Amino acid sequence: MSNKSALKVDSLRKSFGSELVLDSVSFDVPEGSATVLIGASGSGKSTLLRCINLLEQIDDGAIFLDEEEITNPEIDIDQTRRKIAMVFQAFNLFPHKTVRENITLAPVIVHRLTRDEANQRADELLKRFGLYEKAEQYPDRLSGGQQQRVAIIRALAVNPRVLLLDEVTSALDPVLVNEVLMTVKELKEDQSSAMTMVIATHEMGFAQQVGDQVCFLEGGAVVEIGASAQVLKDPQDKRTKDFLRKVHEAGRL
Repeated sequence: MSNKSALKVDSLRKSFGSELVLDSVSFDVPEGSATVLIGASGSGKSTLLRCINLLEQIDDGAIFLDEEEITNPEIDIDQTRRKIAMVFQAFNLFPHKTVRENITLAPVIVHRLTRDEANQRADELLKRFGLYEKAEQYPDRLSGGQQQRVAIIRALAVNPRVLLLDEVTSALDPVLVNEVLMTVKELKEDQSSAMTMVIATHEMGFAQQVGDQVCFLEGGAVVEIGASAQVLKDPQDKRTKDFLRKVHEAGRL
């Protein structure tokens, strides 16, 4: 993990009408690290990821990618989005396209790779994550866990600077959760990729395994942020303690 900041969120505010959803959120994500966002449903985790991916317009504050302010109205949004990939709660795969076609679509259309280059990249990733034999299958022939892993591979195929993962196991049967979490863990442990990630999750054990730092959100504000072991094992704020106690009682930690 580098000391260089790949992503910086500075005093971010976002409202939907009169409802304040994000309240002066600030944190840095060092290059090659994983920051995990935790908090109850409605705490602002998904909205924060959507703001980072420029899918939502912010009201105040700024977001920097490699020290460039990407929330500056004068930037090329499409060009910036090419550097950030996001995997959503739903798989969002195109049902009428094969696994390989789903993965190669953005590299060819957006990133201008040749079809052969895109296919080669797709096949490398499918082999890496044990799904090469599914390349010509359509999404409805795959399990939920396999579909979500394909969605992650599709995001990786564009070589993003930052990978955003939004509750990627929430739509899965508990039996399938582990295979998706192991895919993300493998990606995190691969020193050659040095992938920078921001992950929203309810899986506290996963947060502990993968997160370099954990950010606890409540009511759209950062309550506590720090090294994952410190926040999850020895939280300093009472609100963090109360949240983790409830998580523990529910058997999620």
